[in-house]
Amino acid sequence: MSTHRLFVALRPPHAVRTALIAAMHGIAGARWQNDEQLHLTLRFIGEVDHHRAEDIAAALGALHAPAILARIAGVDLFEHHGRPHMIWAGVEPHDAIAALHRKVDQLLTRVGVAPETRAFVPHITLARLNRGSGPVAPFLALHSDLASAPFTFDHVALYESEMGHGGSRYHPVARYPLDPVASATSAAATALTSPQVSAKPSSAP
Repeated sequence: MSTHRLFVALRPPHAVRTALIAAMHGIAGARWQNDEQLHLTLRFIGEVDHHRAEDIAAALGALHAPAILARIAGVDLFEHHGRPHMIWAGVEPHDAIAALHRKVDQLLTRVGVAPETRAFVPHITLARLNRGSGPVAPFLALHSDLASAPFTFDHVALYESEMGHGGSRYHPVARYPLDPVASATSAAATALTSPQVSAKPSSAP
């Protein structure tokens, strides 16, 4: 029986993706993400059979949550066994995105997906690293204040991941709209306001 490797994610708008790509340079040996791969994972599901995939798609149809006014906020890394493993851009506000993550997780547990046990950190992966990659400190310092003007996540998507030459390819399976941003969000807009995403020039040619 065929299986599907699934995850649930938020997709940043084109202007934000373009600016993030402009910042993605300066680390030797890094495997930088392309435009198709830029997303904020709300919940990784993994391999499921066709029937479970259909159950998951149906369960997510019950999602009711407000759209999120967000912004890019700095860069950081994840380590694996003490070595840099992944470079990512942070996304704020953490609490609103984490609340959406919990709602998605609750819906998935209703159809037999094991609940998430890892700490949730809202982020967009920029690069994957190996033992030969680096150094990473200059990149982190150069883009420590990477920021964007507020933008809206207005839907959640269920994606299927397929391995291929050059890395994974992600195909949207279904989209689930989020409720329009409430007027109360205008207060958050003031707090989130900052210049458009801008990548500092690299000293490298």
